[in-house]
Amino acid sequence: MPSEDFSLQLEQRRLLWQCRRGMLELDMLLQPFVRQHYAQLSTTQQQQFMALLEYPDQTLQAWFFQEQLPEDKDLIAMIAKIKQCLV
Repeated sequence: MPSEDFSLQLEQRRLLWQCRRGMLELDMLLQPFVRQHYAQLSTTQQQQFMALLEYPDQTLQAWFFQEQLPEDKDLIAMIAKIKQCLV
């Protein structure tokens, strides 16, 4: 439906803005994921991705680049999905 497509486009634009972090490495990881894969995620996975964006850059950097892991298993799964999609 056109309104659903428009709504998804607005959500993706908002997420792209949120993916503009203070670290270029995170920008280069998160923005392509939103552009290429976000629309195919389940509603639950989309919520998990949005929850991930709530964390500070230093925490995200540690999770993505220093092999540290969050305690939340859903966040661990989302991080793995992002890494897998962009390899």
